[in-house]
Amino acid sequence: MKSTIIAAVLFCAFYGANAQLGAPDVFQTKIGPLTIQPVQHATLVLTVHGVTVYVDPSGGTALFKGLATPGVIIITDIHGDHFDEKTLDSVKGANTIIVAPQAVADKMSEADKAHLVVLKNGESTTQAGIAIEAIPMYNLPESATAMHTKGRGNGYVLSIGGKRLYIAGDTQGIPEMRALKNIDLAFVCMNLPYTMTVNEAADAVLEFKPKIVYPYHYRGQGGFSDVNTFKKLVDAGNKGIEVRLRKWYPGQAM
Repeated sequence: MKSTIIAAVLFCAFYGANAQLGAPDVFQTKIGPLTIQPVQHATLVLTVHGVTVYVDPSGGTALFKGLATPGVIIITDIHGDHFDEKTLDSVKGANTIIVAPQAVADKMSEADKAHLVVLKNGESTTQAGIAIEAIPMYNLPESATAMHTKGRGNGYVLSIGGKRLYIAGDTQGIPEMRALKNIDLAFVCMNLPYTMTVNEAADAVLEFKPKIVYPYHYRGQGGFSDVNTFKKLVDAGNKGIEVRLRKWYPGQAM
């Protein structure tokens, strides 16, 4: 009953403040409720224990109406659906920490670099009590001309109150993803020609076995990827993995 009440309160605080957004999800952690708010495409907002984390804020200030100012912003890659400098500048606070790969840092203004933490693949940092590990994200086969080359961008594993969250960024079903262990929540991309097919995403998820997976970042050149087929493939392969379909695009019917 208590968790239901908390979820209802958080729903009103988030969803009621911005009708463009779908309802947030709430998970219990060792440090209190963790709220996950899908915003759009690759963008999400995490809130726990008084700390708000924005992941790849993009799409304009209006999308973040009613959401708390971030203590931490995490950026995965240089492309505009991940690194949107105009949106970044409009949502960050005076003391917001920005965690990003070097390729993103190289494109930032001096003002944005004031509170910047640069991570390479394999490096980690702890900000506001949240452990942040950068892991590879890239296209297969590896190529110098790929849209996402190994080492340029970061996927991330966040450790929050005993929960491990994986944020894929732009990637295919790479060995580093498939080798992940003990992931509670995963956000996995699937859009062509930028990342991977629904089938490849499902195959990778079935290998690293997160407890819960959210398909996100699923709008490609041909429109939306078929996330319902993704869910069917994962359900058929392992009923122990919960697939959560959520609203990632304003105006999208779910």
